[in-house]
Amino acid sequence: MFELDAVSWQINGKTLLHPIDLTIDHGHVVGLIGHNGSGKSTLVKLLARQLSPSAGRITLEGKPLDAWGDRPLARQIAYLPQQLPPTEGLSALDLVRFGRYPWHGALGRFSAEDQAEVDRAMALTDTQQFARRNVDELSGGERQRVWLAMLIAQNAKYLLLDEPTSALDIAHQVEVLSLVRNLGRELGMGVVVVLHDINMAATYCDHLVALHSGRLLTQGAPQELMNSRTLEAIYGISMSIMPHPHTDGAQIAIV
Repeated sequence: MFELDAVSWQINGKTLLHPIDLTIDHGHVVGLIGHNGSGKSTLVKLLARQLSPSAGRITLEGKPLDAWGDRPLARQIAYLPQQLPPTEGLSALDLVRFGRYPWHGALGRFSAEDQAEVDRAMALTDTQQFARRNVDELSGGERQRVWLAMLIAQNAKYLLLDEPTSALDIAHQVEVLSLVRNLGRELGMGVVVVLHDINMAATYCDHLVALHSGRLLTQGAPQELMNSRTLEAIYGISMSIMPHPHTDGAQIAIV
């Protein structure tokens, strides 16, 4: 599991994340929610070791995060940043094959096992039909599915996603988040996803962590946080809560 003990982060004397204690287990989809600038992306970057804590300690499977070697860590954590790297000239198959790098290295031989993991990842994400197409030619939702296939091919225990639906329309948001939830459950992965839409977060996450001004405000199951008082504390605006029209026991928020 991930464990954060009084972890904080500062830059140029400004604290963007105040000391936070948090535990993230396997097999759950954890949504990071909060207003812009609340510290969500900072937190996920700390988990992905894209940033180092200014204070406190992060451990992964009981071992300090900064003690992991790069390739062993990549076998544990698959990270999708908000700003994706360029993919000019890459086919979907090329991109998914990059997910096997932590297992064979830049000069290693691409084995039959590597190919089997790539085939499995593309089957799980239903991206086989895009294999020979350039990634840049795909729609937003198709492209996100190919990136997810690359992460699945990495065969890591944790999937860290920073706003994976920010550039997608509602239909593709639903498609991608349904896929993320189903993959997390089927593969037993721990998933941490940064989301802006509280209704999407409440629908597709098992646990929500709410940040406000760089502080951990509250956390819990979606049904525990879906009330007017808590949502106003998180987002600073009044919201009404009503039963979800299609899902028993679920709720949605309306401004």
